[in-house]
Amino acid sequence: MNREHSLALRSIGALTASLTCVLLFVAASTAVAQKSVKATTTPAATAAPRNDEGYTAKIKEYTTEKYFLTELVDHLPASERVPTPEKVLGYIAGTPNKLTYTKDIYRYMRELEKTSPRVRVFVAPERSEEGREQLLVAVSDEANLARLERHKETTARLADPRRTNDAQARQLIDEGKAMYWLSGAIHSPETGSPEMLMELAYRLAVEETPFIQEIRRNLIILITPVVEVDGRDRMVDVYNYRKANPGKHAPNLLYWGKYVAHDNNRDGLGMALALTRNMMKTFLEYRPQVLHDLHESVPFLYTSTGTGPYNAWLDPIVVDEWHLLAYHEVEELTKRGVPGVWTHGFYDGWAPNYMFYLANGHNAIGRFYETFGNGGADTMDRTVTQQAQRDWFRPNPPLPRVKWSIRNNVNLQQSGVLLAMNFMARNRERFLHNFYLKSKRAVAKATNEGPAAYVVPGDVSRPVEAADTVNLLRLMGIEVHRATREFAIKDQKGTEQKFPAGSYVIRMDQPYSRMADMMMDTQYYNANDPRPYDDTGWTLGAMRNVKTVRVTDGNVLNVPMEMLKEDARVRGRLMGAPGAATVYVVHHHTENTLMTLRYRLKDVRMSVAESDFKVGTQNFNAGSFIIRSDGNPADLRNRLQAAVEELGLTAVASDQTLTVKMHEITTPRIAILHTWQNTQNEGWYRIEFDRLQIPYGYISGHTVRDTPNLRDKYDVIIFPPVGGAAQSIVNGIPQRGDPIPWKDSPLTPNIGLSPDRTDDMRGGMGLAGVANLQRFVQDGGLFITIQNTTRVPVEYGITTGVQIEEARQLQARGSIYNAMFTDRQSPIAYGYGETLPVYFNQAPLFQVNTGSGGGAGAGSSSSSGTGARPSGRGSVDDPDIVQAMPQAEPPPQRAPARPGEEQITDEQRLQLGPFFVPLAERPRVVMRFAKDEKNLLVSGMLAGGSELANRAVVVDVTVGRGHVVLFATNPMWRHQTQGEFFLLFNAALNYDHLGVGLPEPSAQAPRESRSDEQ
Repeated sequence: MNREHSLALRSIGALTASLTCVLLFVAASTAVAQKSVKATTTPAATAAPRNDEGYTAKIKEYTTEKYFLTELVDHLPASERVPTPEKVLGYIAGTPNKLTYTKDIYRYMRELEKTSPRVRVFVAPERSEEGREQLLVAVSDEANLARLERHKETTARLADPRRTNDAQARQLIDEGKAMYWLSGAIHSPETGSPEMLMELAYRLAVEETPFIQEIRRNLIILITPVVEVDGRDRMVDVYNYRKANPGKHAPNLLYWGKYVAHDNNRDGLGMALALTRNMMKTFLEYRPQVLHDLHESVPFLYTSTGTGPYNAWLDPIVVDEWHLLAYHEVEELTKRGVPGVWTHGFYDGWAPNYMFYLANGHNAIGRFYETFGNGGADTMDRTVTQQAQRDWFRPNPPLPRVKWSIRNNVNLQQSGVLLAMNFMARNRERFLHNFYLKSKRAVAKATNEGPAAYVVPGDVSRPVEAADTVNLLRLMGIEVHRATREFAIKDQKGTEQKFPAGSYVIRMDQPYSRMADMMMDTQYYNANDPRPYDDTGWTLGAMRNVKTVRVTDGNVLNVPMEMLKEDARVRGRLMGAPGAATVYVVHHHTENTLMTLRYRLKDVRMSVAESDFKVGTQNFNAGSFIIRSDGNPADLRNRLQAAVEELGLTAVASDQTLTVKMHEITTPRIAILHTWQNTQNEGWYRIEFDRLQIPYGYISGHTVRDTPNLRDKYDVIIFPPVGGAAQSIVNGIPQRGDPIPWKDSPLTPNIGLSPDRTDDMRGGMGLAGVANLQRFVQDGGLFITIQNTTRVPVEYGITTGVQIEEARQLQARGSIYNAMFTDRQSPIAYGYGETLPVYFNQAPLFQVNTGSGGGAGAGSSSSSGTGARPSGRGSVDDPDIVQAMPQAEPPPQRAPARPGEEQITDEQRLQLGPFFVPLAERPRVVMRFAKDEKNLLVSGMLAGGSELANRAVVVDVTVGRGHVVLFATNPMWRHQTQGEFFLLFNAALNYDHLGVGLPEPSAQAPRESRSDEQ
């Protein structure tokens, strides 16, 4: 009774305390709201300092309508010490027909640093692929910048609640300053943000209105004015060429960076580019609460939230913060009468491959703008179509017609970010507390929603790729441990799983567990959701063909383990007798460094085994390298040992006489082919070849057109994906008007640094190029085509027996699917297991003739399934019965064709006549998608999967003495599909022996019926 009374009193006390807290919260919220209204509606209520009248007048002159200005940016304050952009550059930000080179942007930012104690400039850790600096600019008040290291330590401690308890966090939040990071021009044709960010840095450093003072006092603003520095300078070249040559066609921006164009903003899962690594390292150094990436596409200002589905691994607080900031900007700019400010109806929010996921995946806020851009600095009349329609998420749509200027763009971007930064400054504690809370909830993930960890077993067959996988995680700030002894855990069914010592463990009780989980988990994208903006599946282990295990058993957290303090490195070894050996065997497990080995020892004669074999008690895969001492340099052993140790490979020295059938492999002369229309996808191939130190020629369609003797120069030509129909790929840019140069000139100095140059971009390979490619293949070359470029040999008749079908119901966008090797004797399959997860994005769908003269649907020799029999009695599998008439004998049941055996009868061959294709010349399907639709999807989305099931993935077509290999997948996609690389490498290494496993021409007799087939 006394206990119940005590509990009741406690309850009443708690309720009273809660009500008091609510009342205090309401009162505080009211006060904040009143302060907010005052701050956002009258930011310059006090007497404003003197403005730079000349600069201010030009702002208004270059703005096409008053409603594209706000009181935040309709002026620029004057300063006696700090120069405006105009004083350094000679023009204001947003001047018509003026774009600024990176070196001049940097010159201006460094002038700000020299003249204002409120500005500091830092250089990013890596230079660009072409050697340019990437700068980071910090702007805040003097006291904050003087204690910048202390503020970085504050955000670091808030980011890791394992070293900070709640009381300490409260104190850090009281003392700390929030950080807001702005990044510009990751997409080089989107030209306005670098101009705006110069003016913004000046305004933040100089202006003394309460609105700006609030920002400086409570925030540290970080600015990366140009993310893609190489592409920015080429874009300015292109624009200057266009302005200097009116009436002439200007080149499109063919190369942005050295390697990648638009997809530099899809490198968040691969980190292959210096710009992405710089941004990641900078984030981990400062740990800002917001990363705001500035883009240009849709009118007039879209602030990101997305249509959904949202990434399922994010803390819901992140999604709430997207909307909080977006709707604040929408409301405030709409109140100021700015048309066309909206959110929701653009982008989805699903895939984490964007650069701004450096923040979203690390308990911060990643967001972006899209503003209207003119692809330069022109002022022009523009028509708005779809976005001009009013919708529930866009009650204030853009105007259907507008005169748009780069200054309008500067105004809207700058007004929006100022409103966002001021809101964050006034709610500094809220955002810092959320940052800490999200980190705290991420650490609790292992015991809350799970999983507890991921394990990469220590006995995987590809240890080098496994090490690269965990090193990628470490680059992202994710902690990786290594088990110090063998351990066992139970799966969800209660089955025990054992893992050896040395297994990698990625614990989910760490601050960046969500980023690790979203990368390593499998994804499911409902096909009924809005159409995805990009990839829908990206599972790290599957794409790299590295086994990873999702562990829900919390006991894994108690396994003895040590955290990696540096990148994992696999040291290879040369095993066997220490003395002289007659043969060395290097195992082929599709480690990509095996390709490096072949070119590093280019003067060494090597062969590969054509089937599995043993050396002593050790098993070796088909494709393993066999290096005989006889006929090779005297220092072979030392060189081989040094190479395999560095590359993480395993070699065995032996005196055993090997009887396995083998063939010699050289170092093929490889060319990567590009068009003058687009280099977006082939750049990822160049990255991998350069990274793995594989030499290659880099040729254009013009080279193919003008070189009848391609075979004299190259053994293998790889044609990475290019968009468009086969005709547009072959024809190239129309040859109208004057030549369109892409080369160095006094007006375009940065174009001269591109990977390739030409006097005239017009035209493609043309029919002459197609003929030269056909001759190249017939003379023994290998032509590898990928995704859309497969249309060129198929539709122009270089190959026969393969057609490309259009999908009717299939939805398979940017996902991972199961595939199986159907011809394991093909050298393309060397080193692989029975199956392989592959990346596929909707097309192409190959229809392959593997039997007689006609096509066969999904690559089979006959149609089957629903509709394969007439309507009648029974089920789909029952035979049809004709009533009251003589009944037909059931057809003979034929066993599958044996290797080297014809699949058609004499009758069928007679009917085909001259269209009969000999067995050795028919398309060879090396790999297919899984036969069963239910087993197709690994990660991502799938609907209408019957159109994909059993389709050919890799097809090898013999043409003359050479081959054309067709890939339905993209084996080198955005530095993510490392598991597929060796499909390409196997084909190249064995270019002159791809017929291994095919029947000899003499073994092509028609198949006869056998009694055992009845």
